[in-house]
Amino acid sequence: MTIQDQWSKMRGRWLKAPDHWRAPALAAGVTAALFIVGGAIQNARGGWPFDRGEPNADAVTANARATARPDRVPIEVSSTDMTRLGIRLVAATSEDTVSTINAVATVALDESRLSHVHTRVAGWVEQLYVNTTGEYVRAGQPVARIFSQELLSSQAEYLAARRFAASGYATSVVASGRMRLRVLGMTDREIGAIERSGNPIRLVTVTAPSSGVVVNRGVSVGTAVDPSTELLTLANMGNVWVYAEVPETGIRAIRPGTPVRLDFPTVGIASIRGRVEFVYPTLSERTRTLRVRLSVPNRGGLLVPGLYGTAAFEVPGGRGIVVPRDAVIDTGRQQHVFVAKENMFEPRPVVVGLSLGDRVVIREGLAEGELVVTSGTFLLDSESRLRATGGGGAHRHGSMPMPEETAGPTEPASPAQADHAGH
Repeated sequence: MTIQDQWSKMRGRWLKAPDHWRAPALAAGVTAALFIVGGAIQNARGGWPFDRGEPNADAVTANARATARPDRVPIEVSSTDMTRLGIRLVAATSEDTVSTINAVATVALDESRLSHVHTRVAGWVEQLYVNTTGEYVRAGQPVARIFSQELLSSQAEYLAARRFAASGYATSVVASGRMRLRVLGMTDREIGAIERSGNPIRLVTVTAPSSGVVVNRGVSVGTAVDPSTELLTLANMGNVWVYAEVPETGIRAIRPGTPVRLDFPTVGIASIRGRVEFVYPTLSERTRTLRVRLSVPNRGGLLVPGLYGTAAFEVPGGRGIVVPRDAVIDTGRQQHVFVAKENMFEPRPVVVGLSLGDRVVIREGLAEGELVVTSGTFLLDSESRLRATGGGGAHRHGSMPMPEETAGPTEPASPAQADHAGH
């Protein structure tokens, strides 16, 4: 449809419309057209009655800074008022700082001291000498006796080779048969026993390769086994691992070799000193902590797996300016201290660093030897903010007024003074 057709269609609808609809519609159309035309002319001339652009941010910031008042102002306090108000001063010192990062510690088995007991032949367990988990086993102690058809046949072949060797055959066959029995797990004592008796041993004994506590028993009497079957798992408890969960905020300071103090108050042993042995490469998404590992001697066997304790990592923070924690006022947006210069107390913003118990490190804002207020800081801060808003009254030289309860008792007026005041 062409524009002319559309115009003709609209004109036809207009002519067919009732008369009482045409006048309001015509007036509204004319008003809208005049408004659009006038706006276009004003826009071209730049004559809008308001600024269509964004305000200059730099100009606004500069104007705000020029007109804004400081949050706090210096306060003058006399020596007498300082004593009455209990204001105490401490000099900022420069020290070699060491921060402490606390973490939860958990005792676990030393994985490097685990040993697994296997058999080298296929067969069946007919006797089991270790029946419970947690039992202590010594190195060389028998743990099970196994029947193996393969091993029984190898013993018979070895004994036959010995008889033929005695008749003049080569002894290399005997040596080969003896080596095969050793490979299949028989000890020299067991081989000597069959050599003396001339009969194979039906059940072969499996012994513990090392001393330790049984942490897993994988078989029972009658279980079919092969070389892949784990009979027992032994753990040497003479040394244990301790896992510590370091908070996300302190992981940058922890590395292998970092000193740590371990405490396990529930077992009543003294603090254990150690060093970080390994730092795991991944962060726990659930707890937002980094796991580190320490290796600790287990004297007396009191450090059992699963025991909870605490780990305190001692992280050197370098040399810094140190002040008491009570000297710092934290408003949530910034921290500041009151620096004393004769009888004037200046509020000064500072940047706080490491926390050292009842002291903190000031990274920026203070110099060594400057005096800071450690007692009466909130009273000074309240008065300083009041003066900054202009509500502190007209005190001479900005001196701080004394609270009413600290002022001395008022002497009653004499009769002569009262009479003079009446006149």
